[in-house]
Amino acid sequence: MRSTKAIIDLSALRHNLKTIKSIASDSKVMAVVKANAYGHGLVEIASALEDAEMFAVATLKEALTIRKAGIETPILLLEGFFDASELDAIVEHDLQMVLHHWPQIEDLKKFSKNFSTDKKIACWVKLDSGMHRLGFAPEDLAKVEQQLEQIQCVDKPIKVMSHFASSDEPECDFSDIQIVRFEQSTEHLIAEKSMANSAGILMHKNAHFDWVRPGLLLYGCSPLSDSCGADYGLHPVMSLESQILTIKAIKAGESTGYGRHWFAEQDTILGLVAIGYGDGYPRHAKNGTPVWVNGRLVPLVGRVSMDMLAVDLGADAQEQVGDRVVLWGKELPAEKVAPFMDTIPYTLCCGVTRRVEFEYIDSTQDQT
Repeated sequence: MRSTKAIIDLSALRHNLKTIKSIASDSKVMAVVKANAYGHGLVEIASALEDAEMFAVATLKEALTIRKAGIETPILLLEGFFDASELDAIVEHDLQMVLHHWPQIEDLKKFSKNFSTDKKIACWVKLDSGMHRLGFAPEDLAKVEQQLEQIQCVDKPIKVMSHFASSDEPECDFSDIQIVRFEQSTEHLIAEKSMANSAGILMHKNAHFDWVRPGLLLYGCSPLSDSCGADYGLHPVMSLESQILTIKAIKAGESTGYGRHWFAEQDTILGLVAIGYGDGYPRHAKNGTPVWVNGRLVPLVGRVSMDMLAVDLGADAQEQVGDRVVLWGKELPAEKVAPFMDTIPYTLCCGVTRRVEFEYIDSTQDQT
């Protein structure tokens, strides 16, 4: 059987949640598990996060997947509903939702006219404090409040949230400007509030408010450049691993891989590793991208192909076929790998494809 696999450590996940709770000790945690829990497995991750007070997802399908797994933890739809036809399911499965533009409010008015249940929909109003993506303008909040107050199916009081544009850039003061805008716009409300994403949790404690929304932090990675999750006491949850498929000696001046865009400067030994872009390892990874083999880092060389890649083991290499290789994980943080691909840890984890075998381990419960 092909050796490529993603090992997901659920005990590390729980440790990270506990660490986040210690950092934002006065806030509840809304664990962001959208995009298949950042590529880690939606149901498995949600099932392991028993201590999260709420989950946040992007789509109704993601929310229903969690509910069908028997998980009753509150769930927030971060983009609300995309079509009014989704509202019946939102009510039936007791989902919360974000409202970020006027058409959603108009649809809620129409829906409420035929509303025949005692259930109410918990709604979060999203304010655009400066990111200029989703959300109502702060000056429209009073009008939004007024209209929602008249809609029978909306639970009262409403809740409010916003989102940072550059909280992962410590040298930028725009996040402070956003916090002030958000606080000034909502100071009249007695309502639950949320603003801090992963970077906000680390860098802006005055934005923790009632709820924090960790995403990448849960999975053990830092959202801040030039740092790793370990700097904040976090443990990597995903380890993407494979094995050496074959060993090949080449001479100085010879190349490897499609396009011949790397040439050996001296006689050396290559290790061909059984992983490629068909597994989600980025094709555009540069020569020199670090790869962990037998306790040392060696450079990727040549172009990544669909099923394999090459690493330069050096002329004195002692590696053998079958030796373990880590592309990112406990031995090699994704934060150290991503810059060589001109990307971020988010895309690495989210990009692992379905043909990779996922193995779930949990040292706290001694089960897989």
